[in-house]
Amino acid sequence: MSDPRIRQLKIKTGVVKRLAKEKITYEKEAATQKERVEKLKTDNGDSYHIKKQEEVLQESLMMIPDCQRRLAKAFEDLKNIIDNEKDLVESEEFATAKQILEEAKLQLSD
Repeated sequence: MSDPRIRQLKIKTGVVKRLAKEKITYEKEAATQKERVEKLKTDNGDSYHIKKQEEVLQESLMMIPDCQRRLAKAFEDLKNIIDNEKDLVESEEFATAKQILEEAKLQLSD
């Protein structure tokens, strides 16, 4: 029978991985949207269209801090499991969790 701690470790690792990827996606989307708004402004686009695109940009920008906050919480949860479950150090899931934490740390420093 599988150890429930390993199951928790897998779940928490997946959450951190997903949130890190989500943050990257929102940042890329915001950058793309910003370029789109700038292009519309330089091409003297329709003011209504520009306004709507700016609203989309603001929505994307608002999601980044929220995602950052959720990632920080998930990061701490996973870090606590790793710190408290030293006897799982030999498992593949433990190694994966440590690797995901290192990758996610880059997203937290932004």
